[in-house]
Amino acid sequence: MEPRLSLVTLGVADVGRARAFYEALGFKAGSASQDAVTFLDAGGVVLALFGRGPLAEDARVADSAPGFSGVALAHNAREPADVDKALAEAVAAGARLIKPAAKTFWGGYAGYFADPDGHLWEVAHNPYFRLGADGRVELDMGDT
Repeated sequence: MEPRLSLVTLGVADVGRARAFYEALGFKAGSASQDAVTFLDAGGVVLALFGRGPLAEDARVADSAPGFSGVALAHNAREPADVDKALAEAVAAGARLIKPAAKTFWGGYAGYFADPDGHLWEVAHNPYFRLGADGRVELDMGDT
């Protein structure tokens, strides 16, 4: 398997509502999107929005299966002030602020919001991650 994350799928209560929320945050839907599923460009990774029940059915797990909703997505910002701005934009688009931004134990600055379906997003400035011009995290792979 090639080490690559291509797509993150969120099981949502209402695909149309979720799409409107993410589009309000600036995500753009791809042409393959339909009423039942939306595919959003997330800077080299695709964010898919699919009904929670149909997603559980597709994966052959119970909707209440342990770990089924244990997901936190992350957005890395260039500067600490960008964290505050992103959190405010999310709240203005309909998110619920879960944890206001603050300095972290690991030396960064981060906060959390939840989208209308309760999916957690961490917004963080990590001084140890480089962000390329395209906004992608450039991980230092060391001597591996």
